[in-house]
Amino acid sequence: MSRTDAPRGMIAPALTPFDAGGAVDYDCFRRQVADLLDRGMHGISPGGSTGEGAVLDDDELATLVRIAREEAADRPVVAGVIRTSTKSAVRTALAARDAGASALMITPTFYNVLVPDAAGNKDFYGTIAEQVDLPIIIYNVVPQNEITPEVFLDLLEIPQIIGVKQSVGGVMAMYDMRITAGDRAAVYGATDEMMYSCLALGADGAISAVLSLFPEQCREIWDCAQNGRTDRGLQLQRQLFTIWKSVRGPQFPARMKAAAALLGHDLGSCRSPSSPVPADVRADLKAAVSTLT
Repeated sequence: MSRTDAPRGMIAPALTPFDAGGAVDYDCFRRQVADLLDRGMHGISPGGSTGEGAVLDDDELATLVRIAREEAADRPVVAGVIRTSTKSAVRTALAARDAGASALMITPTFYNVLVPDAAGNKDFYGTIAEQVDLPIIIYNVVPQNEITPEVFLDLLEIPQIIGVKQSVGGVMAMYDMRITAGDRAAVYGATDEMMYSCLALGADGAISAVLSLFPEQCREIWDCAQNGRTDRGLQLQRQLFTIWKSVRGPQFPARMKAAAALLGHDLGSCRSPSSPVPADVRADLKAAVSTLT
């Protein structure tokens, strides 16, 4: 698969609902996925950082992928793989593949004393590619193990790598990656508060938490970027920018779930050790989402 075949558009990173005992609420997840697709998302990504993928067991991720596949039909299902070793990443990736994932979104290893050099990263991604043989999107989100544009070009020697979700470094880093990758790979925006800017600068789409809170507005941002409606795209970006200043921050999935509840979507709790957001944060979120028009 080449960049030409890579998924384009708005791929929403679904949240993982947990009940009070920490079990995954699969019925709630199914309703969320169906709602996101009904509201204009081009695909679904279960098990990313927004979906608390680092605390999911392989069988839980596989079930989420199966549900997403059933709801998405032929639309992309990009499964997150967040593990701290090559062996465990291969195991998780195989579970996602066998459950119906169309591509993998793989985070570089992140535990600080295990962070590899460029050769180690190439072995990590190359081994997963060889043993799993699914298209791979690198989730460039780990500051201490950043995949630079130069390292990314080297990783593109691995045929299964089709793109990068650029989260480290904001819009400037996304643009650097876009220019450097050229036509060799897809580049996905992940700067939630600057989504129109990412698309205007050449992003092939987005796999970004803001899509899962505001799918209709983000789909309109995508449409504006495709149709040259810059004024409207920037207007929507300004509105979401103001709200996102309250959403981002520590215990991010908990903030997302609190904001979703304020928008009328109960997506359950987070898994321990995450805890509910404090009352002052919830008040800020309530004030922020009340500005949505």
